[in-house]
Amino acid sequence: MEKTESDLDPEQLHMMETGFSRTMQIDPRRSRFPCSIVWSPLPVISWFIPFIGHIGICREDGVILDFAGPNFVCVDNFAFGAATRYVQIPKDKQCCIPLGELRTWDDALLKSTQEFQHRSYSLFTCNCHSFVAHNLNRLTYLSSRWNVVNLAIFILLSGRWVNKTSMLRTILPFLLVFFLGLTFGGFTFFKFWFLFTSLLIGWFLLATYCFKNLIQL
Repeated sequence: MEKTESDLDPEQLHMMETGFSRTMQIDPRRSRFPCSIVWSPLPVISWFIPFIGHIGICREDGVILDFAGPNFVCVDNFAFGAATRYVQIPKDKQCCIPLGELRTWDDALLKSTQEFQHRSYSLFTCNCHSFVAHNLNRLTYLSSRWNVVNLAIFILLSGRWVNKTSMLRTILPFLLVFFLGLTFGGFTFFKFWFLFTSLLIGWFLLATYCFKNLIQL
């Protein structure tokens, strides 16, 4: 007869909790972020808008999955270098997986991966944020209304830096480009930067909240 959690003695429960805490440990050197959302800066785009980057979601063993191209989900090879920020989903928030064929966190990620392996990639309509939002909606984490905008805001506000080097890798290129731009371009550069930022952010806001079928999730 299979034991339930209430049938286990305190020592067995302690051993289970200890084992879980070990598997949930973050290991940046091996690029292992169990049950986490990870982020890294994009070349060029993040130099101008440092809060826009590449995003992935991690399996229970910490391996990163990210939608990186047409019909292609990277496994354990984050497309734009090592993760610089992450948000780990707490144990008590992982219990919202719907009943049915999906029993675990990894089951949900596998199902989404299989779907996105048959999708075209587009920076503007079906990108890495679409993949992660799709996973979070399948997991019903906090809600089932994740999209590319609230996911980007979530990472921006809740993401933790992996280390100080990661923070510098993200912020320094933006500061350097902005400084050089203002030095040599002056107000013309600032107008270009403002227009570029407004158009990019405006597109995702409009496509997400006004024309809901434009961005695939």
